[in-house]
Amino acid sequence: MAVIKANSEEVKVLARLMRAEAEEDGQSGMLMVGNVGVNRILGNCLDFNNIRNMNDMVFQSPGGFEAPQKGYFYQRAREADIRLAKRAIAGERTWPASNALWFFRPVGDCPATWYDQQNTGRFKAHCFFTPTVTDCPAVY
Repeated sequence: MAVIKANSEEVKVLARLMRAEAEEDGQSGMLMVGNVGVNRILGNCLDFNNIRNMNDMVFQSPGGFEAPQKGYFYQRAREADIRLAKRAIAGERTWPASNALWFFRPVGDCPATWYDQQNTGRFKAHCFFTPTVTDCPAVY
């Protein structure tokens, strides 16, 4: 059962986002990007108030993802990526992105915090950051 509503086109948008943001980190890294996206829709907190659907989340500006600003994002969604997106939408969570709302690719080590959010860990190139339960209970 899905934890957020998404039609087939929205699933494809998430699949494209996951690939464009983390293809180099493999399927697990892409699934983690999907976790962050789903959490932003679920959260309705902090930088993501009133982000209620896939397009709001993917194309949020300012404060959203970099991928929609690049041509690679606009390539057709692949079946393998669509299957990963469906897993994220169904609520499959992967640490360290389980409750994360942010991630980025640093040069060097992950900082302990990023914009006052705690580092929950690193997976390959990306560091993930999670709000507190008090700040964003809906992602827990």
